Amino acid sequence: MRSIASCYNEHAIRVSDSYCSRPSTQAYLGPKLHPSTRDSVTCMYKLTLIETQKQLFITLTWSKKLLGQGFTITITNSEHSLSPSKSNARQLRKIKGNETLQSQNFKVQVLWDLSDAKYEEGPEPVGAFYVVVLVNSELGLRLGDKNSLIEELLSNLDAKEANFSLVSRSETFSGTAVYATKAKFSETGISHEILIKCGAEVVEGGEAKKGHVLSVCVDKKTIFQVKRLRWNFRGNQTIFVDGLVVDMMWDVHDWLFNSNSASSAVFMFRTRSGLDSRLWLEEKSLHAHKEQDKIGFSLLICACKNND
Repeated sequence: MRSIASCYNEHAIRVSDSYCSRPSTQAYLGPKLHPSTRDSVTCMYKLTLIETQKQLFITLTWSKKLLGQGFTITITNSEHSLSPSKSNARQLRKIKGNETLQSQNFKVQVLWDLSDAKYEEGPEPVGAFYVVVLVNSELGLRLGDKNSLIEELLSNLDAKEANFSLVSRSETFSGTAVYATKAKFSETGISHEILIKCGAEVVEGGEAKKGHVLSVCVDKKTIFQVKRLRWNFRGNQTIFVDGLVVDMMWDVHDWLFNSNSASSAVFMFRTRSGLDSRLWLEEKSLHAHKEQDKIGFSLLICACKNND
């Protein structure tokens, strides 16, 4: 029997291929073109409690629209509760704090410190911070790099450490039609630079515009381009990253055909679960409990651009 890797080698674009080993010339940023602004970041983590083996999903949303440096936390029992009611979400606006809340019969304690947090591009801290979430006295989530402070906090709690993993990341952008981010497609994989650019195709050595083209780069290399975008405004492409089959999907219809300034495009990367050879959108019984163990990682980019 052929392995899943050998099957997909025939059709998927491998990031390490010689196909993409040449430097990108069309999808790099031009001197006058800057990446869009990252307005919000939402990360969903799957948590498996040790004592009860129950699964919970902890969602953190970092947004510039919050008053002060803070975040919103939501706890649900389903991956598909992406739009929870306001009663299930709690905004934590202080830069440092300790708050206890009740969610779905679980006692949740959130401890955080953003007083010295470092930021690069966007509302999500990248260093000098910590966020700790305890669920029924189990360590459910541990983020940040202030390890000594985290250990000090946990030393008196005698908390068991539950298993957690990042299952999805959603980012919203506004500004130009250039979107830059980073993503790890597996817990053991490396972080990859992702660049998406949607714009007019320019003939090499000239200024002639032939039409819209979508360029997707990983680690500063063009992995594929979609030309004649007015005809191919929706679609998908399979790529092969870190030994995983990843589906990249796009929908830029509103960008091209809707003059509303709030029109957005959607791009998604999602790993296929297990040995399933079907596109994830075709899968059935996603709400079944047995399927939750097969949840792969997904990166969703919702992009708004200014109509220049």
